[in-house]
Amino acid sequence: MRILKNLFDSNRKWAAGIKESDPDFFTKLSRQQNPEYLWIGCSDSRVPSNQIVGMLPGEIFVHRNIANVVIHTDLNCLSVIQYAVEVLKVKHIIVCGHYGCGGIKAALEKKSFGIIDTWLRHIKDVYRYHQKELDALTDDTEKLNRLCELNVMEQMANVCHTSIVQKAWNGGQDLSVHGWIYSIEDGILKDLNVCIAGECEISDTYRVKLP
Repeated sequence: MRILKNLFDSNRKWAAGIKESDPDFFTKLSRQQNPEYLWIGCSDSRVPSNQIVGMLPGEIFVHRNIANVVIHTDLNCLSVIQYAVEVLKVKHIIVCGHYGCGGIKAALEKKSFGIIDTWLRHIKDVYRYHQKELDALTDDTEKLNRLCELNVMEQMANVCHTSIVQKAWNGGQDLSVHGWIYSIEDGILKDLNVCIAGECEISDTYRVKLP
């Protein structure tokens, strides 16, 4: 079937419901995009950014990929960060992972999955950085979930190490980077308490001297 009629039907019902509660919603939405948040999350279909924080379209700018990874050569992700920070002037960047992440699980396995192997290698690097702690965990689920948390922290650091974010801080822009994780089993978000709000909070090794 070339036309997914059920999705178009659902779209019309959704749009009608929004208009019923706020007749001017789409008119106002089409005139501007002014979110305060950039969400960098996993592509997992069970982790929809807007819904799990109870926000409407237009309130969160979103980038998603396998295992919420921020790579310094990924122009897609970097372009999203730059647009969010420099054009939209977001105040918060949220890196949000989730427990039981399939990408993290695959990275733990000594198997080849195809082209995604190159992507998963970045998660294997996170494992290597924290191998002593992770190898001390004997329960596989506990190890997986801890790596999910550590991956969020590492990707959050990668966000802070970009010249984009450091330029914003040097210019006095109000910008904080947060690390969160989501539980699919109960729908609850957890703050990993690793918020970074300035260049002074990152390692001198990664600080960029900007004009």
